[in-house]
Amino acid sequence: MSAVKDDATGEIITREGDWPDLIPQLAPWISEVRGKLIPNQPLSEISWFRVGGPAQLFYQPADEADLSFFLRNLPADIKVTVIGLGSNLLIRDGGIDGVVIRLSAKGFGAIEVLDGFRIRAGTALPDVKVATAAAEAGIDGLTFYRGIPGGIGGALYMNAGCYGTETRDRMVELRAVLRSGEIVTLSNADMGYLYRKSNGPRGAVFVSAVYQGFAGDRDSILERMREITEKRESSQPTKAKTGGSTFKNPDGHSSWKLIDAAGGRGLTFGGAQMSELHANFLLNLGTADAFEVETLGEMVRQKVRDTHGIELKWEIRRMGHFRPGRAVREFMDRAPFVGMV
Repeated sequence: MSAVKDDATGEIITREGDWPDLIPQLAPWISEVRGKLIPNQPLSEISWFRVGGPAQLFYQPADEADLSFFLRNLPADIKVTVIGLGSNLLIRDGGIDGVVIRLSAKGFGAIEVLDGFRIRAGTALPDVKVATAAAEAGIDGLTFYRGIPGGIGGALYMNAGCYGTETRDRMVELRAVLRSGEIVTLSNADMGYLYRKSNGPRGAVFVSAVYQGFAGDRDSILERMREITEKRESSQPTKAKTGGSTFKNPDGHSSWKLIDAAGGRGLTFGGAQMSELHANFLLNLGTADAFEVETLGEMVRQKVRDTHGIELKWEIRRMGHFRPGRAVREFMDRAPFVGMV
């Protein structure tokens, strides 16, 4: 049994979970943290898949200074995992040890229109809000964010993109708190962006970013965003429990076409299914656990490999521990895949 003080009400919350409570190990400095600290927080509550085990210690910092203080004092041997809105994420059933940090809109959701057709956005903001704010200000170039579910933090980390534009094409600089607690500004070049990948400082928590757009007509931009919305809703399962695009597109190929041709569209395993509407979307039909979702993904990878000789790579981030006896095998016919991703 673990206990935590709610930062808003002062009430002591007790929660029984799978992980030993970290809070007693962090005394006496932990009492100075102003953000929310919850031992054994079920992460299925914030994952779009609605699956996953608990975080050993869930932390929502009050603001940048609170986050810096926490990381500066946190012992170096305690693992830190940062998650965003939970859209492009699969958390395994055994949960995540160490500290899981998730930024709140209250502390990290500010947005500001700058001179020179620039936007500064907090990383807890959903992508669509940044696209909309830019459009309302007559700033073009960020409409692609209307088609990407999730938040700015994840977009910066994954170099999210669609419709021919990626995050790296618009991001000028970002502000981050390093694992040491140091607050730094990183340039676009510092992030080392590749397709659906970044290579910035390990353990950095992104807190805001500046984007460069260009002059545009507000009404025309909003109309294009409406078209993007209609296209997305007609071709993707936007109201389902899903993690968005499951696999990266291999060079010269579309993952959904490879999956479709391999017989993966509509394939099920337990309570998980590959979408009938879009073959590159994994769904939780309502009863799936993370084991079933990830296993179905590996089944699809095997089908594509056997049919086309191409190995799909996961676009969805998978993290955490497997439950005992529920480890997922890569491609189902190789050695058990038990490493962290």
